[in-house]
This record gives sequence, C-alpha cells and structure tokens, in this order.
Amino acid sequence: MGETAARSLRADAERSVRVILEAAERVLAQEPGASMEQIAAAAGVARTTIHRRFANRQALIEALASSAARQLAQAVDDGRPDTAPPLVAMHRITANVLQVKSAWAFALGLPADPGSEAAALHQDIARSCTAVLKRAQDAKLIDQAADLDWVRRVYYALIGETLYGNADGADPDTLAARIIDTLLHGAGPRA
Repeated sequence: MGETAARSLRADAERSVRVILEAAERVLAQEPGASMEQIAAAAGVARTTIHRRFANRQALIEALASSAARQLAQAVDDGRPDTAPPLVAMHRITANVLQVKSAWAFALGLPADPGSEAAALHQDIARSCTAVLKRAQDAKLIDQAADLDWVRRVYYALIGETLYGNADGADPDTLAARIIDTLLHGAGPRA
C-alpha cells in the first residue's frame, strides 16, 4: 500500500509541476516580468506551492526552458529521424516542431544557459536535424555540395518565419509542406 501511495504522490507532484509550467508559459508570454504570485494565480495554486517546487524565479525559468526543450526533442524523435524516409521524416518533424514551438514560444525563445539541460537538448536536436538533412542529401533531395549546417540554419529560419508570420492560420501539416518545399526547391521557377 505504501508504494501505491508514494506513486500517487509522485504523480500528483508531476501534475502540479506541469500545471505550474503551463501557467508560467502563458503568463510569461504575455508579461515576461510577471511575478511568482501572478504565475501561481494563473496555475490555480498557492504561491508556497510554487516555492516548494522551485527555489526562485530563475529556477522556474530554467525548469520551463528544460521542459520545453524536452518536448521539442520528443517532437523531433516522434518524426522518426533515423528510420522514416528522409522526406517523410522532414515533414513529420517540421509539423511536430511547429506545434511545440507555437505552444511554448516563450520558453523556447529563451537563450539556453551553457551547460544546462536545455542547451544540451538543443545541441542534440541540431545534430538530429543535420543527420536528417544528410539522409536527404544522400537521397539526392539536397545538392551534394550544399553546406548542411547552412541548410539547417535556413530550415530553422523558415520555421521561425512561419511561426511569426502565419496570418492565414494554416494547419501544421500545410505549413510543414510549405517549409519543406521552400527548403528543397526555393522560390525559383520549377523545371
């Protein structure tokens, strides 16, 4: 019985942290200087609950950045970067990333502190992205002479422009198709 109770307490603590982080994302996206009290109110918890989970505002911000980076890494992994055909992987990853980045724009816009979990996850994501681009290059979808680090940076820029310029409200799959088409074919005339 004790083990079940402990698991239940852990699950409750995890839910509490998730609710706090989700509220922090919403509040800080609107007001980056918001207080812990404002975040607690948005989460529907007492300020002491936040302080029990996070020593201070900076600890909350770091946890928020790490949580968002973990979700972004999961979005990339869910696209099956190592096993799906390169074009399928690129599309899935892009659609997944658009969803996560739109939900966690504040947290993912924070500069990752060197040596932090978030920074390590972002480096892993960049390596996965470059590996998918290499697979696409090997499949002749990307020119053999292309600098894949540059292609990755252009890809990131296309995602950023899509997120901040999506006035037409298109769904993530449509936007992903647009991004991949632009990345692979540019804006020049079709042959």
